Amino acid sequence: MTSGRIPSAFSFDLAARAVLGSALLAGAAMASGQERQLTVTPESLNLRVGQTGSLVATVTAADGEVDTGARVLFFSLDPADVSVSHTGVVTAHRAGSHTLVALSPAAGTTPGFTRADDPGIRVEIPVEILPSELATLRFVDLPGRVLAGASIPVRLLAEDEGSEPRDVRPEITVEPAGVGAVTAFGPLFEGTYHAHPFYDRPRPPTYHWEAAGVFRAVGPGTATLTARLGELTAEARIEVAPNPAHSLSLDATIGESPLTGGVRTGDVVRFSASVMDEGGGAVEGAPVRFSLESHPDPSRFDTVGAGAPAQLLADGRFVAEQPGLYVVSASSGSAHGEQAVQVVPRDVGMAMEFVGHAPVRDRATSDLWIWEGTDGRDYAALGTWNADGHALFFDVTDPANMQRISEVQVDARTVNDVKVSEDGRIAVITREGASNRRNGFVILDVSDPRNPEILSRFDDELTGGVHNVFFHEGHIYAINNGRRWDVVNAEDPRNPFRVSRFEDPRPGRSVHDVWIHDGIAFQAGNTDGMVVVDVGGGGMGGSPQNPVEMGRLYQLTGWNHAIWPFRSQSADRFYVVTGDESHPINPRIPGPIISWQERMPSRAMGFIHFNEFDDPENPVEIARYRVPEAGPHNLWIDYEKDLMYVAYFNGGLRVVDVSGELVGDLYRQGREIAKFYSDDPDGFIPNAPFVWGPQPHKGTIFFSDFNSGLWAVRLVPREDRSPAAP
Repeated sequence: MTSGRIPSAFSFDLAARAVLGSALLAGAAMASGQERQLTVTPESLNLRVGQTGSLVATVTAADGEVDTGARVLFFSLDPADVSVSHTGVVTAHRAGSHTLVALSPAAGTTPGFTRADDPGIRVEIPVEILPSELATLRFVDLPGRVLAGASIPVRLLAEDEGSEPRDVRPEITVEPAGVGAVTAFGPLFEGTYHAHPFYDRPRPPTYHWEAAGVFRAVGPGTATLTARLGELTAEARIEVAPNPAHSLSLDATIGESPLTGGVRTGDVVRFSASVMDEGGGAVEGAPVRFSLESHPDPSRFDTVGAGAPAQLLADGRFVAEQPGLYVVSASSGSAHGEQAVQVVPRDVGMAMEFVGHAPVRDRATSDLWIWEGTDGRDYAALGTWNADGHALFFDVTDPANMQRISEVQVDARTVNDVKVSEDGRIAVITREGASNRRNGFVILDVSDPRNPEILSRFDDELTGGVHNVFFHEGHIYAINNGRRWDVVNAEDPRNPFRVSRFEDPRPGRSVHDVWIHDGIAFQAGNTDGMVVVDVGGGGMGGSPQNPVEMGRLYQLTGWNHAIWPFRSQSADRFYVVTGDESHPINPRIPGPIISWQERMPSRAMGFIHFNEFDDPENPVEIARYRVPEAGPHNLWIDYEKDLMYVAYFNGGLRVVDVSGELVGDLYRQGREIAKFYSDDPDGFIPNAPFVWGPQPHKGTIFFSDFNSGLWAVRLVPREDRSPAAP
């Protein structure tokens, strides 16, 4: 039999904490648990994907008698892979080794999942899940005819007996060898993505039948491709035709204009090749292969050991991280062309000057919102974190002399998010950790920010806690317990009511934030990456009363926390920008959370992802902004100025040039314009910048710092610099 006790201290990852918290909050009163024993049968489970099993828990008192009135809660540490009901019914979703937990809480106490020592007894049940049997195997999207010299991806779709796709790597052979060959076919990551120890994650389900091999057309003839996986086989034929390429011309453009001179680091140059036959006619479908020769500027210290100084994508997009001379070549058959590109430093750096600070030092602060009030003055709302449920209000009309003018206290431990309506009259603040466990949000009248008035509270089916909200056209989009978002009509702010909700029905799904722009909801889905939903502007029949999913993109880090839609006017491209959040490298308290209780500075990881979203059915992650020493939290993009402001936690406030087309690593390209560290020797944690959220307003950049309150800074235009200015 399996038995055990809860240790004096334990920690889980964020997803496990959320699942455990919801299970505990649903529980009854607890016993002391000092001399009881909990047993679970069976001690372990072996299932196939799609199968179910049952667990039976028994609590035995110290005298050996079965305690028939004892409460036992079941939960899963991997809910997306294996789920368990409150009665112990287990359902297998994904192959692998997983863990379930049975908890018999102790009577007389009210535990919470953030406690260091939940009283009670706990048993872990290992679950081994095998894949269901494969039923079919077939090639996907292979063309019937290609020209010699072409390289095309090889994709295979394997489905199990339940018609679910599976990620497989069968053996591939090609005959005859003189016509074609398949290279690099096999397990790319051996089932796991190992970019970094803290990014160690299972391969995402969206990688089913993703290409892991390339077919190379060698010479004329018919190639037969055969895939074998156990007893399953699949076959496909490709005709390889001679390549009539005789000459090739190479063109380069930047934006809509031909490339006529040098470019800066980070500028994207598009190369395109025109292939002609011997008679001068265009060769349709001619395979073109690009290659790159690099000569970084040897006089610059940052070129030494810098790694790849430039990228050249298969579609001909070129971007350099280092100044220097580059030669781009294109070939098709015997035809060849090349062009040189001179790259100079981007040189966008600006000074950042301090303007003002409204300190909050007796507690940690959270997110902010800046707006122009109905009286024409400027105001800020600021949340507080793990304190006593206060929202703070400031007059920031003079950013150099910001004044706290009022505060509102609600029944909560944390007021994480604050938002204000477009007309500046109504605010909504979130609630987590309420004493009666009824959280939700509170709607305020802030037409006079010096005297805010509570108009209503909404907690119907939001008792698990609301972490983030968005206020748009009379509707509040509330993140409900990290599980879904509910849409609440607040056109009459004294009488809000729910009109819909959006939720992924699969087990273990999660959501952290939602941002509404032009009638589209952009969802930061934690492990699910980004999700885009039509709520009135997406052209798919969606509305606040009927959200309709438009598309999604899994992100390999699995820490998707913040999201921002960005229509780049300078590049005429649409990006969805997403940001990670995690804290696995805290100096003394390792784990994925902020170490606020111990008053120790935290260290964050992760980066900003730029995702091309012009085609919602085929989004592509194309660029990143990653600061080596820190990780991001919230962000803001100024559409008119092509500037991105990022709260980079311990990395301070960062301002980034996001003009033009974006490809590659923006940090290494020199697109960072400025940074500011909000050091405060008297802060909640002294001299520990921990920037939470930025917002530009009327030429000033306001931001909140977890450890020190509200700050105001501004960029110094180059023409304003004195000779001594940096």
